[in-house]
Formats: sequence, structure tokens, C-alpha cells
Amino acid sequence: MSSQALLERVRRASRTLAELPASRCNTILLALADAIRTEAPDLLQANARDMAGMAESSPLYDRLLLTPARLEDIAAGITRIAHLPSPLGRILARRNLPNGLELTRISVPFGVIGIIYEARPNVTFDVFALCLKAGSACVLKGSSDARHSNQAIEKLIRRVLESQRITPDIIGLLPSTREATDELLRARGLVDLLIPRGSSQLINHVRDHATIPVIETGAGVCHAYFDAAGDLEKGRAIITNAKTRRVSVCNALDCLLMHRQRLGDLPELCAPLEAHRVRILADAPALSILTGHYPQELLQPADSSTYGTEFLSYSIAIRTVDTLSEALDHISRYSSGHSECIITEDPAAADRFSLLVDAACVYTNAPTSFTDGGQFGMGAEIGISTQKLHARGPMGLEEITTYKWLIRGNGQTRP
Repeated sequence: MSSQALLERVRRASRTLAELPASRCNTILLALADAIRTEAPDLLQANARDMAGMAESSPLYDRLLLTPARLEDIAAGITRIAHLPSPLGRILARRNLPNGLELTRISVPFGVIGIIYEARPNVTFDVFALCLKAGSACVLKGSSDARHSNQAIEKLIRRVLESQRITPDIIGLLPSTREATDELLRARGLVDLLIPRGSSQLINHVRDHATIPVIETGAGVCHAYFDAAGDLEKGRAIITNAKTRRVSVCNALDCLLMHRQRLGDLPELCAPLEAHRVRILADAPALSILTGHYPQELLQPADSSTYGTEFLSYSIAIRTVDTLSEALDHISRYSSGHSECIITEDPAAADRFSLLVDAACVYTNAPTSFTDGGQFGMGAEIGISTQKLHARGPMGLEEITTYKWLIRGNGQTRP
């Protein structure tokens, strides 16, 4: 089937979701969660075929990997989505005009949501579950790295839909080719919203070439600023968790900004990173302090390309700043608008940081690793929006709906 034919088929199928009760959506999602557990061996086998072609040194390796534990987490996430309230039909505003017209603004589905993503087979499950609950069909365009995994997942989802007497065409998986990407970018009238998840190169390509609405997600250049009034124990835990919990995700820490007055604490702050073999790229003051206190083979000087890099690996940049204002200037220049953190016991510094940092998620004394739809109580997420129109931060059910106005009259006419 051609990409154009698939897009048209999904568009037609999307209209069937308008009358699907929320209870039926929940039943489908619970059936899918059970099927993931039952069919786990087949899913893992398909994923193993993809993993065989991925170098372990690649930043995408961890993103691509499925394990029994990860499949169980996916199933549990889908179950949580099933138990969340429906985002549809919510009354967002209501008013009566002097002429007697009754206006109501309600939440409604987008219709068809397209996702372009790289080496993340879990996204296939997450997107389908969220879109179904939010009343939209979905078109998926994965990368060739995850081709076998995505095909097995889509096949499973379609079997569950057929068993529930729902048209399986509410999900469509495009070929993992550049031509399919280009067709999706130009799918005006067929796709209502496009969300790219992946590298900055992918997101830039989508933004520059799409003729349909786009919400940018994914690219995360995340900072932690250790203030003059930072707590050492909190700092150690926050920096270690933000950097090493899972290095291949967009909320992982990329740069530590150290107040010059606290440089003496840098060896202790970084000590837990040694166990994870984290490579440190530091400016001259930080490098001088760390030399002799951190493995020399893991230390190197920062250069002009260090800052603003999303490492997606066991690497971190360190820069010394003299003031909170200097830290804010650095973040303003290099941040991708994803997640930023301050470690401080000074309420005034925390308040100023929270006010002036322009990012989707701003943390005080907590790691950026919490930027996640599941952690925010959304069940799952369709992506982390780093832009400001429509949605910002983790995008759950409410963020993938739009609204319309309902107007009731009694024969009024406009003068």
C-alpha cells in the first residue's frame, strides 16, 4: 500500500472514533495491556532483530532496547491511561450573551495525529494509547533502526482492535523511508497535527519542511546550577540522578554550572559519577579543582563546542560562574527550553531562577529526570514540548486535544 493510500485510510477511520464511548476505549486499552504481557516473547524476538544491527556504543542503543521489565512498564502505563478520566467533552468555558445565544467551549479530538520518531519502539505503544483515549487516530513513522519492533507492535495493536470489533485502520505505520517522511510532512487535509520526537536534526528538518501544524518535542540540553547556597548532599544526589539514571533520554543532565564560591565542593559533588565512568568536560577552574580527585582519563578541557551539546551519553560539561545572573545568561544562550534546575537553600535565588529561566520545566532542588508524563501523573506522554504554542512540557491526554465552540440559539439573527 502506498503512503498516500494509508494516510487516506487512517483519515476515514478517524471519523469512527467520534462516537466511541470512553468505556470502550478503556476496554481496548486494558486488552492491549494484557496482550503485551501474553505476546512479550514475540515482541522481544522482533526487537532482538533490530538490536543486532545497533552498535552498543550508539546513544540510540538504550532507546531501542526492549526488555521484559520495560514491556511490563509499558503495559502498566497503558493500564494507567485506561483508568484516567477522558479528556473529551470537558466544558472549558460557558457564557450566555445578551441576545440569548448560549456559548459553550468543549474539548474535542484533533482527528489524526502523526508522529515521527527515532529508535524508540515504546513510543509506538504510548502514542496509540494516548491518541485512542483522546479520540484521535494516529499515523506513525519510525526509523529503520526499529523497523522490526514497530511492525510487531503495530501488528499486535491491530489484532487487539479487530478482537474488539474496532477498525484497525485507526493506526497506520508508514514505511521507514525518507519518501514516507516527506509525504507525511505534506499531508495537508489528512493529518491534523505532527509531532517529531528525536534528534535536533530531525526536529529541524520537520519544522523546516512540514506544511501541516507541528509541535516540537524531544531535544533536551538540560542544566543544573549549583548555587552559592546549594546543599552538598542534595546536590550529589540530584546531579548523579539527572546524569546517570538513563543517559539516552532528553531529560538527562548535560551541563553543571558551579558557583565559583563552591568550587571546593566539586570533587565531592562529582565523586558518584566516577562509578558510572562519566566523562567530564570542564572549564579551566573546574578542571584544576578536579585534577587529582577524579580519574584523569575521564577528564578533559571544555572547548567552544562543549556547551549547548545534548550528549545522550555518559558525558557532562561543567562551567564556573560568578553569579546567579551569569548562570541565567548561560542557560538563556544554550538551553533548548526543555528542563533546567537550581540547587540552592536560598529562597530568593530559587524564586529568581524560577521566574527568569525560559524552559518548559524549571526545578528547584530536584533533578531534571522527573520531566516525564508518567512522573507528572499523566499516565504516559506523547512527547515533551519545548515550544510555547498550544502545549509545553510533557504532553498527556489534555495536551493532545483541541476545542470547539457550541452555540445554541432560538432564531436570533445578527443586525
